[in-house]
Amino acid sequence: MEIISLPALADNYIFLLHDSQKKIAAVIDPADHKPVISKLEQLQADLVAIFNTHHHHDHIGANQKLIEKFPNLKVYGGIEDRGRIPGQQVFLQDGDRVEFANRTAKVFFVPGHTRAHIAYYFPPVTPDETGELFCGDTLFAGGCGRLFEGTPAQMVNSLSKLRALPDHTRVWCAHEYTLNNLRFALTVDSQNNDLQKRFQEVTAMRQRQEATVPSLLGVEKKTNPFLRWDNYSLQLTAQTHDPVQTFAIIRKMKDQF
Repeated sequence: MEIISLPALADNYIFLLHDSQKKIAAVIDPADHKPVISKLEQLQADLVAIFNTHHHHDHIGANQKLIEKFPNLKVYGGIEDRGRIPGQQVFLQDGDRVEFANRTAKVFFVPGHTRAHIAYYFPPVTPDETGELFCGDTLFAGGCGRLFEGTPAQMVNSLSKLRALPDHTRVWCAHEYTLNNLRFALTVDSQNNDLQKRFQEVTAMRQRQEATVPSLLGVEKKTNPFLRWDNYSLQLTAQTHDPVQTFAIIRKMKDQF
């Protein structure tokens, strides 16, 4: 399974999963149909599935156009998004499995950003390979999604599920927000040496116009304040020892950043 990252809109990423042997592809959160169709034509591949993480327009904006061009494809999304994702045929719940290119992904129900958000995790095939996490807007490189329809407690629970995955999991989040996320992270976790080093690395990458996605989950665990609600220095910043309150306060600070 080859993963191809397609930049779209202002700062979105669309992810195309390609099976070169069967000449088929699946797409995750297609914001715009044009780069998807262009890449499919280049690969001479047939689109068989859309995997949506949630209903926001910059994640489902191309569904209808892609369905028109590939009428036999299947559209997957969370069961709680029924009626909000164009063309949805498969309604997924926590713990469900989806298959593509002889790989099986586990579905996580991760509400917080929206009430219906899901994520897809493909475990590694062999111990020395990476797992692949497609987390939409729940977890970002250096950050997490705004709480539009969920509560801090829900988001902490959702992020806990993702944080429990192996360190060598690649995090395929849907936006290029990393540099600004790390700028904020330094304001709440300024003594974190790993974070300081990462900020310098990401600054250099963006100056070269390189993508910072995917990131590694092990790096997120060390540097992302929204995975560190139980860390003493973050609790000191939030002036509370309650993990959910720590997360809520830091999320509110980010909203105003």
